[in-house]
Amino acid sequence: MTDALADPHYRPFAAPDAGGGPRDIVILGSTGSIGTQAIDVVLRNQERFRVVALSAAGGRVGLLADQAHTLGVHTVAVADEGAASALREALAERYGAERTPEILAGQGAAAEVAALPCHSVLNGITGSIGLRPTLAALEAGRVLVLANKESLIAGGPLVKAVAKPGQVVPVDSEHSALFQALMGGTRGEVRKLIVTASGGPFRGRTLAEMAGVTPAEAMAHPTWDMGPVITINSATLVNKGLEVIEAHLLYDIPFDRIEVVVHPQSYVHSMVEFTDGSTLAQAGPPDMRVPIALGLGWPHRVPDAAPAFDWSKASTWEFFPLDETAFPSVALSRHVGTLGGTAPAVFNAANEECVAAFRQGTLSFTGIMDTVARVVGEHGTPVPGTSLTVEDVLEAETWARARARELAQASEAAGV
Repeated sequence: MTDALADPHYRPFAAPDAGGGPRDIVILGSTGSIGTQAIDVVLRNQERFRVVALSAAGGRVGLLADQAHTLGVHTVAVADEGAASALREALAERYGAERTPEILAGQGAAAEVAALPCHSVLNGITGSIGLRPTLAALEAGRVLVLANKESLIAGGPLVKAVAKPGQVVPVDSEHSALFQALMGGTRGEVRKLIVTASGGPFRGRTLAEMAGVTPAEAMAHPTWDMGPVITINSATLVNKGLEVIEAHLLYDIPFDRIEVVVHPQSYVHSMVEFTDGSTLAQAGPPDMRVPIALGLGWPHRVPDAAPAFDWSKASTWEFFPLDETAFPSVALSRHVGTLGGTAPAVFNAANEECVAAFRQGTLSFTGIMDTVARVVGEHGTPVPGTSLTVEDVLEAETWARARARELAQASEAAGV
């Protein structure tokens, strides 16, 4: 599978770290769910990892300053320029007479940090704003430990153009599982990728039964503890649709050979079916520290990244087919993934705006996918991947966000 971005068989970036000391890493999105769990992994394995820089949006300055001081980083970045002064004060309080880290601020700060000298960059930013940092890390020759699926969705052809085989190690639990299971055979022996989904909080409900659900209900995920956007995406199964597109881009498997199966317990994170009829499944507790640790340590595993199963206790693991009528997001994702070019960026941007409207109470839960589908339909012919630029992606996203807001406001006015 040497033409794939995330190729477990190809390890050009797996050489021992210089001097045999801790591996230098940069964490983007450090105050979010992925970032905080990554720091937990680092702090429990300081002989293996050393964080040299952090970036965050800027909404949790106190936490960011605590992280910087605890880890002893050289550089701290915030996307919100208005948060820079508060960050400076918070760092001064914690460092006292010690020299404080360099502070970078603005929308380009995360990309600047992503290109700093290090071994690996963990991109834990939520949303397509992670695209430029993803490209910056790859262009600088860093190993990209990718949790920001949206950057690959929005800019797939751009990412594939600069990434070398094996340079991307996925952190999504599903793609980390596929990454590991694919070691069991060659590319030609792979029949199908099977991406598992918990089904979210509304598994088993019909589309009509979900019409009146609230943001609080959508946030009540049965197995995973995640940020609000990802959690609501898991409730609509948009997250699973994005993962189908991501699997296609990472592993170069056609869409008709990528299947979604509902697995409520979230113990089997994904599976690979081979041509001889065998299936390899990667299983583990629903704890993101496992794929994070694998991504940071690849090609080596980090002992005790999270508690293992207790096999002395009986348990039942269930699998169900996906109800695509109740959850149309996966089929729509396959459609935009097949269209390629700017279509996935439009899908993702429109969804982000619709999720925001739902959280604000101005759009119904089922209105999220109705609105996204309409925006995708109005987009017309996407800019093809062969000539795609970052500017094309940003222009398509800007249009999609504006149109999604218009349609959400119209739905609110109509009382839909």
